Amino acid sequence: MREYLPANLQLLCRHYPSIAEVCRRLDINRAQFNKYLSGQSVPTPYNLKRICDFFGVEEYEIGLPEVQFARLIGVRNRHAVELPQSSGPQRALEHLRQRSSPDLAAHVGYYYEYYHSMSVPGRILCSLVHLREEGGHYTYERSERLQSPAAKGEDYERYRYLGVAYSLQNRLFFLDYESLTSNEICQTVLIPSYKARIKRLNGLKIGVSSADHRAPACSRVVWEFLGKDINRVEAYQRVRLYLPDDPEIDSDLRERLAQTQVVDGLFQIG
Repeated sequence: MREYLPANLQLLCRHYPSIAEVCRRLDINRAQFNKYLSGQSVPTPYNLKRICDFFGVEEYEIGLPEVQFARLIGVRNRHAVELPQSSGPQRALEHLRQRSSPDLAAHVGYYYEYYHSMSVPGRILCSLVHLREEGGHYTYERSERLQSPAAKGEDYERYRYLGVAYSLQNRLFFLDYESLTSNEICQTVLIPSYKARIKRLNGLKIGVSSADHRAPACSRVVWEFLGKDINRVEAYQRVRLYLPDDPEIDSDLRERLAQTQVVDGLFQIG
């Protein structure tokens, strides 16, 4: 981390007019941030998480070698756009938060999410989701990576979604946006589990394809619980596209996803 963090952090800061602007938005002391940039010190785990969330990268990614990191964020050619403050939207979110059931606490943790890819028909996409509680709010991040048809080897396009979660009338609602381009919103609705041990949750996902045609789509979705504390690097290795008959997609997953069909490039739920 100490070896590559300074250069990678400097690269990320170039998305903003000045270092002072970055420090202001992060609410981090400028002198302390300068030590991170110069390599004199390494952020605490808390500050590292804040910095990575702000720039839209994973904590392990910012410690990658400079060339690899520059290539990684090269596919993310636009940084997240910060939405202006508005009392109306804030009141709406607070209204939902107050009415959200505390049962959502039982579902905090990491999940694999499986659904029929909206960008690559005929494939099943596995993403990594982390649902957590922050100051009375339930938020989550969802990481995806797609391999384009022209790509070779491990050349993936990476996407990171940030969102909020609510439990309303015995359903779990998840609403997120793609944090680097801010050009996509997805909604997922799951049927909660009240068993002592959560294994898999069923539901629906609504969004749009990231392909040029940007077609709206809907797919069955399955969340598989991994635990509240996992090795994220190891878990991330499974995040990719799969053929439906891939041995990694077991019969239970195939059955749960089977009611989704592709018709004229769009998904329909049978």
